[in-house]
Amino acid sequence: MAIRLLKILLVIFVGLQGWFYVAGNIANWDSGIGAIGYVLSMQGNEVYPNPIFPAITSDIGVTIAFLIILTGEFLVGALSLKGAWDLWQVRHLDGEAFNNAKTFATLGAGMGVLVWFGGFVVIGGALFQMWQTQIGSGSFEGAFIYALTSGLVLLIVNLSDNG
Repeated sequence: MAIRLLKILLVIFVGLQGWFYVAGNIANWDSGIGAIGYVLSMQGNEVYPNPIFPAITSDIGVTIAFLIILTGEFLVGALSLKGAWDLWQVRHLDGEAFNNAKTFATLGAGMGVLVWFGGFVVIGGALFQMWQTQIGSGSFEGAFIYALTSGLVLLIVNLSDNG
């Protein structure tokens, strides 16, 4: 039972992380738009000055990118918290029932990996070279940590429950 409770709590924390970032980004809308706009414009990319992808400088493009990030983070929260609730409801049942209830927990933690690894590390880091600037580097490093922890939770939650 303790392992199941640990898995539920880990999934809750992934969900809260997603929703805390949504809330923080909405509360700091102008700063978020500014940071995303700065990264997408590839300003300050002097280490690798020849981009392989064109900069995005239009207000609408930046806003769409920010909304995609917010949507992804919202989904991390919604899917994870739904998954934690599903696991909570079957915590006293057999291992098969607990394993079968992991779908949304898996989707939530997996969405965390997609948002923070796929979105920030791959798209932001590799494509827009955000690691080259102080503004981008902080987000890049943070996203790596969030992706790693989401992936770790994904692995732990999906270990088979036999009890």
